[in-house]
Amino acid sequence: MVQTRDSRFPDATETGTVAFRGGQTWYRVTGDRRSASGRAPLVILHGGPGAAHNYTLAMANLARAGRVVVHYDQLGCGESTHRPDAPADFWTVELFVEELRTVVDQLGIGDRFHLLGQSWGGMLAPEVVLDDASGIQSLTICDSPASMPLWLQAANELRDQLPAEVQQTLQRHEAAGSTDDPDYAAAMKVFYDRHVCRVVPNPPEVTDSFDQIEAEPTVYHTMNGPSEFHVIGSLRDWDIVDRVGEITVPTLVVAGAHDEALPYVWQPFLDNIPGSRSHVFADSSHMPHVEQPEEFLDVVGGFLAEHD
Repeated sequence: MVQTRDSRFPDATETGTVAFRGGQTWYRVTGDRRSASGRAPLVILHGGPGAAHNYTLAMANLARAGRVVVHYDQLGCGESTHRPDAPADFWTVELFVEELRTVVDQLGIGDRFHLLGQSWGGMLAPEVVLDDASGIQSLTICDSPASMPLWLQAANELRDQLPAEVQQTLQRHEAAGSTDDPDYAAAMKVFYDRHVCRVVPNPPEVTDSFDQIEAEPTVYHTMNGPSEFHVIGSLRDWDIVDRVGEITVPTLVVAGAHDEALPYVWQPFLDNIPGSRSHVFADSSHMPHVEQPEEFLDVVGGFLAEHD
């Protein structure tokens, strides 16, 4: 994949790789890691699983305030090593928790950093905190469920609101096991345009991430399944509700008013994490950082500044 310059985002100041599990994890740094600005770096966990960092590039604009922003492609996608032949049990939450710690330690920021996760990344981020909260100044959870059964409930609720012919197409191909059919993809696009990204046509960084999942679906299909509401992968029973009360780092939860992550899927974070707070973006769905970037930067940037 070729990294092309986009004037909407600040240029990377550094890219490189970190050795991990016999492969390489690629990272992108925006901002000067040697700067003594006093602002803790922000590390971003992308979604998917397997979507790569591209669609979160708007968050690199948080570096304009003098903060280092670190993106990386999780193993199995993007610029990192792909493992299409890895057994299904290779792809675990624990793998990706370990990868995050490997990246921050190799970059020398593991003793002080903010953590932000979007979608699947916002499921992974609290798992990181619960495993080891050392060095983590704050946690930002974007558009993410506290429970995959709750996520499926919301997805099916929204699916029932789609036009009848779209629902029929989805049902027909799921029953036949033909979710790779173009008609299924077209039906899914109706859902995506309503509840995943309402900027249509999608910006190139969003299209890049969708294209990467399509080209290399191993991680997404193994952990999630063929679509957002046909979840048959290893994450299908994932649930962190009973554990999030153990999180003590300052926590912000954000989502869009039209998000596929309906409020009840992220409410357990607010109900159980002491002092946590939320913000809902009125004109966004699952990608407020793309759909309402200025407000997103203000809300998240302000929260980070409070906890440096």
